[in-house]
Amino acid sequence: MTHFQKSNQPQATDETLVAIQELIDVVAKLRSPDGGCPWDLAQTPETLIPYVIEEAYEVVDAIRTQDRDAIAEELGDLLLQVVLQAQIASEVGNFSLKEIAQGITQKLIRRHPHVFSDVSVQNVDEVRQNWEQIKAAEKGTSLTDAQKLGYKLSRYARSLPPLMAGMKISQKAAAAGFEWENVEGVWAKYHEELAEFQEAIAHHSPEQQAELGDLLFVIINLARWYQLDPEAALQGTNQRFVQRIIQMETFAERPLSEYTLEELENLWQQAKVKLAKNIHSSEDAV
Repeated sequence: MTHFQKSNQPQATDETLVAIQELIDVVAKLRSPDGGCPWDLAQTPETLIPYVIEEAYEVVDAIRTQDRDAIAEELGDLLLQVVLQAQIASEVGNFSLKEIAQGITQKLIRRHPHVFSDVSVQNVDEVRQNWEQIKAAEKGTSLTDAQKLGYKLSRYARSLPPLMAGMKISQKAAAAGFEWENVEGVWAKYHEELAEFQEAIAHHSPEQQAELGDLLFVIINLARWYQLDPEAALQGTNQRFVQRIIQMETFAERPLSEYTLEELENLWQQAKVKLAKNIHSSEDAV
């Protein structure tokens, strides 16, 4: 067992421990067959996956806004997902929140021998190298295998959101030599994949989804060549679309679903002009 000197940082207060225990108790009550919540009782680790992802993204969004209260709230929502997963697992004897906490604590100690043991490091690169060696050993993989391109790419494809994974895979593959000679080659590939996607759609081919994936992957590669962030680009488009819908509803006198397509287009253009004016006014004020 690894021994280490405890830091001088304040220990968790009684209030903190009480608050965490109260959350555990509330979740247990929600999952209780005797008076619990039907929705919570119906959940499984698999059905909660979308909520884990959603809450993680909402934490990121709150951090970007630098809103203290929003960050605390969203971290609480994410913590709920951890406690809920632990509760469900404990009910069938898999593991508990105690084992989760103990596991991550032991992992942090193992992977930081320069902090908790007598290993010396000179820089961040050495820290990263030690981390990868220890991680490979934990998973029963040699460092050589862990550093192979296929191993890294499969990890990205398995664990990251698809858009982020696509960029990571593209970057690592390009660094290993799987790269076009120039951006014209990427554009040619884009037009090739677009044509194949259009053909698959036209012929109702079972390959429609695969061809769409190929097209999206080429677009990610174009973003990489032009040093653009596809996630930020799509997020910006989503936000602009939502803002225009909200603005349309301020102009509308009835639900948008009751308007014709031509009327919706007119409202859309009005909203677009209004938002553009707001942006220009803000810029002038600065």
